Amino acid sequence: MTIERHVLGLSGGRDSAALAVYMAQAHPEIDVEYFFTDTGKELPEVYEYLGRLEGFLGRPIQRLNPDRDFDFWLRQYNSFLPSPKMRWCTRQLKIRPFEQWLWPALDAGEKVISYVAIRSDEGYREGYTSTHPNLSVRLPFRERGIDKPGVIDLLNASGLGLPDYYGWRSRSGCTFCFFQQKIEWVRLMERHPESFEEAKAYEKNAVEHGSPFTWSQGESLDELARPERVQQIRADHQRRVARLAAKRVANPLRDGDDLLDLDELYGTAKVCLACHK
Repeated sequence: MTIERHVLGLSGGRDSAALAVYMAQAHPEIDVEYFFTDTGKELPEVYEYLGRLEGFLGRPIQRLNPDRDFDFWLRQYNSFLPSPKMRWCTRQLKIRPFEQWLWPALDAGEKVISYVAIRSDEGYREGYTSTHPNLSVRLPFRERGIDKPGVIDLLNASGLGLPDYYGWRSRSGCTFCFFQQKIEWVRLMERHPESFEEAKAYEKNAVEHGSPFTWSQGESLDELARPERVQQIRADHQRRVARLAAKRVANPLRDGDDLLDLDELYGTAKVCLACHK
């Protein structure tokens, strides 16, 4: 008899949490295994939200930890920081632990279905592509036509709401994720100065070893943290907010529900597909 397992990866973000809520409510007959791949460099708000989600689901979320930490892989990559062009952190700290967890069972003949939180309004995203014949991927939100407003409705109706970091940041994941906008780096510096200083130390070490990358495109965190630069970044951000607000059409069915996020504001859908959502 072939064993079939159902797994759902959680990032500590909005969409994957909403998918967990959806599966628990719409498909209680499916025994879903929930997991979180912990890089060890996550925002504190991520861990807090995962705890709340465990309370809602009434079951533990399995933590997958890499067998080698960020510092180990940084040395393996000659102290070069990960970047949009070389996402070794995704490969080594997210995808690799997932495959190490499941591959023995898959090789033993088990069938595994992985549920991924790609929404119906994300036509540009493909997500994780299975490289094992016994692993298949399902996209319930895309199949059911659930978009970003639908995701927020699911979270609000469940009582979970959004993770607290959405008040200042658009995504979950590592504190020093290179996909952050500059305004998010400024806010990280204010809310989690110890994490900002850690990111600066990694960057300084990388540059000293010849890394062509800095965390934020075009400038170091030392440069970004200068008071006059912070003021400039804030002013640019406010101009963007004002321009977008002038263009948006209010939805009478969602009075007071501001769905603005930084990817929308900065005209980009750049995300680390294995980390965020």
